Amino acid sequence: MASQAVPAKRQQDLQVQYSTYKNTLQQLAQKIGDVEQEAEEHKLVLETLEPLAGDRKCFRMINGVLVERTVKDVVPTLQTNAEGLKKVLDDLVKQYKTKQDELEKWKKKNNVQVVQS
Repeated sequence: MASQAVPAKRQQDLQVQYSTYKNTLQQLAQKIGDVEQEAEEHKLVLETLEPLAGDRKCFRMINGVLVERTVKDVVPTLQTNAEGLKKVLDDLVKQYKTKQDELEKWKKKNNVQVVQS
C-alpha cells in the first residue's frame, strides 16, 4: 500500500507543476495579446494623425481626463509609447518562448505525456 502512495504523490506533484507551467504560459499569452492590441491602437492613431497639420488641435485621454493638445505635441509622445510597447512585446514573446522550452524540457525529463480527454 505504501508503494502506491509514493507514485500517487509524485503524480500529483507533476500535475501541479504542469498546471503551474500552463497557467504561466496562459498569463503571458494574455499579456502579449493586450500589448499587441494597444500597439495596434497606437499605430492606427499615428496613421490618422500623420497627414494632419501640426497646429491642428486634437484631444488625448490622460489618466481619464480628456486634454486638448496639438498634433505636433501628441505625435512624438505616441511614437515613444509605440516604440516602448514594441520592446515590451518583444520581451514578452521571448519570455513565452523560454517558458515553453522550459516546459518541453521538463516534460522530457519527467517523462510526462499529456492526455487530452
